[in-house]
Amino acid sequence: MVSRRTKPRKYDAKAKVDAFDWPKVFRSLDADGTAVLPRLLEPGQCARLAAGYSNDDLYRSRIVMARHGFGRGEYKYYRYPLPELLQDLRQALYSRLAPVANRWHKEMGIDVRYPSVHADFIRRCHRAGQKRPTPLILQYFEGDYNCLHQDLYGAHVFPLQATILLSKPGTDFEGGEFVVTDAGSREKRADVVQLTQGDAVILAVNQRPVTGSRGPVKTAMRHGVSRVRRGLRHTVGIIFHDAR
Repeated sequence: MVSRRTKPRKYDAKAKVDAFDWPKVFRSLDADGTAVLPRLLEPGQCARLAAGYSNDDLYRSRIVMARHGFGRGEYKYYRYPLPELLQDLRQALYSRLAPVANRWHKEMGIDVRYPSVHADFIRRCHRAGQKRPTPLILQYFEGDYNCLHQDLYGAHVFPLQATILLSKPGTDFEGGEFVVTDAGSREKRADVVQLTQGDAVILAVNQRPVTGSRGPVKTAMRHGVSRVRRGLRHTVGIIFHDAR
């Protein structure tokens, strides 16, 4: 009998994203400004994205952090068209997060609202001159780190973004924790978000609402990466607005 090899099932980004417990994700975002999506990507997908770092044809620019006071390490912005995997994830995650973005803006008294489809939002960005893609891949060696920052890029900003850890903590690298700070009205807090290979963290880009004594108030968040003590660390960032 001749055996037939079954073709590997194509990764369905929308189905993968839809399978998460989104009410739980929303509660975490409201409480902390962050939420983790475990194993959004499989190890093989992480390895292929990390291996693509050396292929300059995939990218529009390379940034060496130390030259700009951003820390140590480097990153590259993907060019259009994005790799299919990242394009599909960008669209699927955006559709899930747009209702949260709209609710947050309403609570903070911000008039801007977001369409349910990512392509419609990108058209808005492009009409305003924000035409350069912002998804990026970051590379850190021993001693590298990323200063606390916000990824804004222009007047049109989607208030949430995603970062996916491509490397395996404890095996590929040590240190390099993902750090977020929250400058709330009552407390100044820094948190380490624990991630394993393939996990994604959803986080606030800039402002989010928190409950104050007289209703929701705005708080500003920043994020960064602590110093890598050993090895090589890669991550991918999915930002939903484009840049000028």
